Amino acid sequence: MSLIEVNHLSKEFQVTKRQEGIRGALRSLFHREYTTKLAVQDISFALNTGEIVGYVGPNGAGKSTTIKMLTGILVPTSGDIRVNGITPYKERQKNARQIGVVFGQRSQLWWDLPTIESFELLRQVFQIPNDRYRQNMARFCDILGLEEFLQTPVRQLSLGQRMRADIAASLLHDPVILFLDEPTIGLDVVAKERMRSFIQEINQERGVTVILTTHDMSDIEKLCKRMILIDRGQVMYDGELAKIKEKFGKERVLIIDLEEAIAGFSVNGAEVIKQEGNRQWLKFNRDVMSTSQLISQISEKYEIKDLSIQDPEIEVMIRNIYENGLD
Repeated sequence: MSLIEVNHLSKEFQVTKRQEGIRGALRSLFHREYTTKLAVQDISFALNTGEIVGYVGPNGAGKSTTIKMLTGILVPTSGDIRVNGITPYKERQKNARQIGVVFGQRSQLWWDLPTIESFELLRQVFQIPNDRYRQNMARFCDILGLEEFLQTPVRQLSLGQRMRADIAASLLHDPVILFLDEPTIGLDVVAKERMRSFIQEINQERGVTVILTTHDMSDIEKLCKRMILIDRGQVMYDGELAKIKEKFGKERVLIIDLEEAIAGFSVNGAEVIKQEGNRQWLKFNRDVMSTSQLISQISEKYEIKDLSIQDPEIEVMIRNIYENGLD
């Protein structure tokens, strides 16, 4: 049995139809017309214990709506959800005790209280034993560096500090599942790396299952082996991230530093896309020619000083899928 099971899940919203002009506005006061918006359409997937899964899609694809149904905030229009054996919207309190949630745009901390007092309140809300609370706080302070702002009111925290505090707060009660909605949004490079390292550690140490929604594809690339790709409320792809790279990441770039600048540099099986002094950028298809074959061919004609390989960015691959489809 999977830890999370989603079967034929759909969610509809009734949206007020706007009437044009003054007459239309007056008419709407007495008789409103509605249109139906399908946010999620017949989605099915299953997650096993200990997975870190990227749940990816453009704005309006249905990512946050799905997460809200999994957490019990929203009730599905149709379909079935089981989270560790629980139907979230039917047993909200019981479900809340087994999950942790971080919404990047919203905080679960008390805005005007010192950060440590928010943690103390959460300890009481979840009835966390004192010993376990102290152990968790010590661990989170060590990994996330919380000590520097524990006495600071939440409203005075920087975005990076608040995100660290939020993810610690979501894990205080030892949830088995962690939902992360844009956890690195607005963070600088150092803060992002710190957050990613922490997510990997709690996954490996505690076996916490993680569902990650984000627009930062480097989060997905560094944390997830599996990706669920959705668009317009429907699943486009559910599988290994490596297979997406294998299928859509065939074009690579070889960057060569030559001993001297060469006018009219060229090589069979590759396209020169950029030149700067002694440095050449060559695009090639790895199915047509291997990297070693290309380097061997170049070294026969020119003297190579240094080289590196540039793989295609995951963002480019995903964009191509949205624009052209999986086939």
